[in-house]
Amino acid sequence: MKRFDGKVAVVTGGNSGIGLATAMAFAREGASVVITGRDETSLKKAEGEIGGSTLVLRADVSQLAELDMAMGKIGERFKQIDALFVNAGIAKLVPFDQVTEAVFDETVAINLKGAFFTVQKALPLLRPGSAVVLNASINAHKGMPGTSVYGSTKAAVVNLAKTMSADLASRGIRVNAISPGPVESALLSRGRMSEAELKETRDWIQNQVLIKRFAKSDEIAEAVLYLCSSASAFVVGSELIIDGGMTL
Repeated sequence: MKRFDGKVAVVTGGNSGIGLATAMAFAREGASVVITGRDETSLKKAEGEIGGSTLVLRADVSQLAELDMAMGKIGERFKQIDALFVNAGIAKLVPFDQVTEAVFDETVAINLKGAFFTVQKALPLLRPGSAVVLNASINAHKGMPGTSVYGSTKAAVVNLAKTMSADLASRGIRVNAISPGPVESALLSRGRMSEAELKETRDWIQNQVLIKRFAKSDEIAEAVLYLCSSASAFVVGSELIIDGGMTL
């Protein structure tokens, strides 16, 4: 029997990378899947890759009206959420002295405000026994150049997993966080680096990982499904670091 037969799984930022891999994994395990994202083109592509009767919603998690709209549509169609992967986020790697107010505000609005209010707005649909997983980062723990804003928001996300657990345990809702290390799909390729700079950065990061490689998105997705499944019923307010030994 598939682990998520008859369940509803929602993945924010489910149109690419870890989010898409997790949405596809939920679908393979029998879940009805909902993905959200900001980009219409990648959402449409993701819908085809996930298949089935995936519900695709264009929504910016930093805009509360759009979160209300998305949760309203999920409620109309499914009435409930059993697994919520709060994955939407951005990583703009900027030297500390070059961080602008716009970069700061956008990063906080999506990575922290968006995560907080995604769960709050989903509460009417999260029934007892449901699970929430927040996507943080090893940058919550490491002082890496250019990550002052990004790392700060991800440290806050790790704390949210603990404080939300204290608030929501009485409702029968479990909250946990994952902190991935470097992932093949990831955000580095979306920056403004030249090919040479990108290769130099990738090589430097890979050298920090004990097993000398980046993670695959599917490997992170497996951790999310574990934390949303009954196998992790006694795991509450925890953080699962998935970094190939990088933080060691």
